Amino acid sequence: MKKRTPILLSWSGGKDSSLALYEIRKSEHFEVAALITTVTNDYDRVSMHGLRTTLLDQQAESMNIPLQKVLISKNASNDEYESAFNNVLIKHKANGINEVVFGDLFLEDIKQYRESLLEKIGMQCVFPI
Repeated sequence: MKKRTPILLSWSGGKDSSLALYEIRKSEHFEVAALITTVTNDYDRVSMHGLRTTLLDQQAESMNIPLQKVLISKNASNDEYESAFNNVLIKHKANGINEVVFGDLFLEDIKQYRESLLEKIGMQCVFPI
C-alpha cells in the first residue's frame, strides 16, 4: 500500500469541517496529521463557532487526531490572525506537511483568500467538498 501524504485539516468543529474530514478519510492519498483550529484565547472558544475548547479537545481525542490550536486575542486584527496561523503552518511545513484541507462550501472569495495566504509560505489548499 502506498504511503499517504500527511496533511493538516482546518477544524472548526462544525459540519463543513466534519464533512471535509469524512471525505479526506475516504481518500487513499492523504492522512490527517493534525487538526488546526483558531481559538480566541480570551474566551477559550473556537473563533469561528464559539465552541468551547473542552469540547474541541474531546472531538480531537475521540478521533485520535492531534490538535493544534492557533491562539489569537479577542478583536484580533487580520494581521494578527494571519501571523499566528502562518507561524503554526510553518512549523508543520518544516516537518514535511505541505497541504491544508478546508471545508469551505461555495465560498469562492474565502477559497481565494486561503490559497493566497498559503501560497505565501509555499503550501497548498485542498477543498474536498
